[in-house]
Parts: sequence; C-alpha cells; structure tokens
Amino acid sequence: MINPVYTKTLTTVAFDADDTLWHNERFFHDTQAQFAELLADYADPAQLAERLLAAEKRNIGQYGYGIKGFVLSMIETAIEMTDQRVPASVIARLMDAGREMLAHPIELLPFAREAVESVAETHRVLLITKGDLLDQERKLAQSGLGDLFDGVEIVSEKTAQGYAAIFARHGEGAERGLMVGNSMRSDVVPMIAAGGWGVYVPHGLAWEIEHAEPPVDAPRYRSLDDLEGLAWLVAQIG
Repeated sequence: MINPVYTKTLTTVAFDADDTLWHNERFFHDTQAQFAELLADYADPAQLAERLLAAEKRNIGQYGYGIKGFVLSMIETAIEMTDQRVPASVIARLMDAGREMLAHPIELLPFAREAVESVAETHRVLLITKGDLLDQERKLAQSGLGDLFDGVEIVSEKTAQGYAAIFARHGEGAERGLMVGNSMRSDVVPMIAAGGWGVYVPHGLAWEIEHAEPPVDAPRYRSLDDLEGLAWLVAQIG
C-alpha cells in the first residue's frame, strides 16, 4: 500500500516480453533465411525480403502480430513470387518452419530476471505484450517469470489509449507508470503520449515495422544499454 504521506512518482512498471525479456526476433531472422534459400530460384534475397515485408505490413490488420501471421505472409509471398507455381513441398517446409518457431525454447535475455525481481520489490510490475495469445501464454509459462507479475496484458496493438486504460486498471494511471521495451514504436512512443515514462532498451535485431524516431526531447524518455540498469533508473525517478 502506498504511504499517504510520501507518494512515489512511479507506482507501476511494465515490461515488454519479446526481445526485452527473452529472445524472439532471431527465430524470425533464421526462418527468413530458410525462406530465401527455398525461393532462391525465383528471387534474390533483397527482393524477397522487400516483398515479404510488404506482405507483413498488409496483413497485420487481419492476422495480427506473431508467428502465424509471419508464416501466412511467407506463403503469400511465395505464391506471388512464383506466379502461383510454388511447389507444395516448399509450402510444407514453410509450415514446418512455423511449427518449429512455435515450439522453440525460451531463453531469457541478460539481467531479465534480476530486473523484474528487483523492481517487483518496490513497485507493481506488469507484462504488456502483443501477438498471438496462445504463443505469448506459452512463452510466459516457460520463462519462469510469470509469478513475478501483478498483471499480464496480451494486446493486439500498443497505443496511447491502450496504455492509459491498462495503467488505470492496474495502477494509478499512465502518468505514474513506466513502460520498458525494445520497440521505440510500440513500447516507448505511445507510452510517453499517454503521459507516462518510456524506457528504450535496444535489442541487436529489430523488425523494420517497429522502427520509430526516438522522442529525445520528451522529458519522460530514457534509454538503457540493457536491463541491468533498470532498478537504478526506477529508483532515480522515485
């Protein structure tokens, strides 16, 4: 319970999941490399990557984020790039690759557990992630971090309005909340727009769709090299 005499600036800290707490994007990169090999007779890797990205952007509204939408976009791109002559064996390989992605073991990123545990000692902690419901639930269960969170939200998109609603539901509003993640577009910019703190922790691999310019002039924007410094930053904010 918050002391009525001394009220902390921050009461609730939320974490993104994929590529903030555990590895994710590298599995997409590995599968896309296999995709390029399978379609090597029809398109060069750069052209194929461009067409696949266009398909992913086009399909987000229908399929959402995650592995299933990615696989469907690869199949769609394969059909387009081969003038509908893609062999059934290639489609089967792509589906197998998707199943492998859905079964990959969870590997926590450095300092992930320590960061969540440290912040949980002094603040409410949330997990806010987007993507396929079943896959995100699987990853959270396998991560071993589930019991540390006071709330978990799996959303179809991350917006300022969404953050305002989540932090009102689980805390004292976005203005007293902090969101930490590896996506400038999804984790940082909309959280700051909602009135909260946005902390950017870059990951070595980044999906182009998640790119956005950093809000360097925003007083509630911060960045860290990794999660090791998060507890210190939260303490500094107060």
